[in-house]
Amino acid sequence: MTLLLKNSFYSHSHSPHFLSSTAMAMCSSFCPQIPYHLKEKPYFSFPSKPLFSPAFKVFSSLASSVSAKDALPARIGFLGLGIMGSPMAQNLVKAGCDVTVWNRTKSKCDPLISLGAQYMPSPEEVAASCDVTFAMLADPESAIDVACGKNGAAYGIGPGKGYVDVSTVDGDTSKMISAHIKDTGALFLEAPVSGSKKPAEDGQLIFLTAGDKSLYDTVVPLLDIMGKSRFYLGDVGKGAAMKLVVNMIMGSMMASFSEGILLSEKVGLDPNVLVEVVSQGAISAPMYSLKGPSMTKSLYPTAFPLKHQQKDLRLALGLAESVSQSTPLAAAANELYKVAKSHGLSDQDFSAVIEALKAKK
Repeated sequence: MTLLLKNSFYSHSHSPHFLSSTAMAMCSSFCPQIPYHLKEKPYFSFPSKPLFSPAFKVFSSLASSVSAKDALPARIGFLGLGIMGSPMAQNLVKAGCDVTVWNRTKSKCDPLISLGAQYMPSPEEVAASCDVTFAMLADPESAIDVACGKNGAAYGIGPGKGYVDVSTVDGDTSKMISAHIKDTGALFLEAPVSGSKKPAEDGQLIFLTAGDKSLYDTVVPLLDIMGKSRFYLGDVGKGAAMKLVVNMIMGSMMASFSEGILLSEKVGLDPNVLVEVVSQGAISAPMYSLKGPSMTKSLYPTAFPLKHQQKDLRLALGLAESVSQSTPLAAAANELYKVAKSHGLSDQDFSAVIEALKAKK
């Protein structure tokens, strides 16, 4: 049964009210005035009533069934096929979804195409041909460019469509992208993920969503294909903030863990035994058990690039500064990651931060 779109869902005068001067400058360079038009008739419309119950608490991936095809948007776009985006898009394709992909380096699309995905040469064309478009980009600059730069998604999207940005960006960037998407009459949801390469491959990500609730309700089955749980947090910016706080904690934990491993070695202890002791105590965390054994061998297979961890710490420190919250431990950790980057470790896993502590003064 097709549900008709109500005009009350959309306001064409949305604008970001709390954007920083930096964000506004980026907006002026990347985001010219988006023309209001509908390039093609949407394949589906957003429901006037939620498909699922309100989601202010964590949901299991078992919370909703995706077996009913009419519960899913007909065509799904995916922009950005890096370490995270590629396995996320693959899970959608393997679940039987009609997926259209784009990536700056076209060769990264080939594995998805071989699985049955379609390809479009620009974000604009992906957004124009799909009902819901997901974007997983490396940083705020890339997220803005892909959303509303030249041939960006905002030029192809329109009423009856949705844009879900699962990139990790700051709140100002997310609000900026939201404003330009919503100026076209489309809906916007930010949904950064907690989790790295392996959880992305296994469909075990945690989605931290905020924005248009009706779009959230529509994409719930898709989130449940790619993740194990999801939170709806309210207005745009809340999802971005939650992700930055989580990654700030993670980056600081890894820096402290690295210090502990090296100190244990210096005093004649076996660092592998340290990893076992930590894994059985009150400070146990899956990250320590997963990363520790390879760190003691000076091996850092990339699941979450160090350069992205440092970027997230930098953005978290900016968030803390905006509300005058002191974060001295995160600030110190950020400096350590910067040292690691200076040693050419940007593309190694973020656990390679331990190498910054080994460097000769």
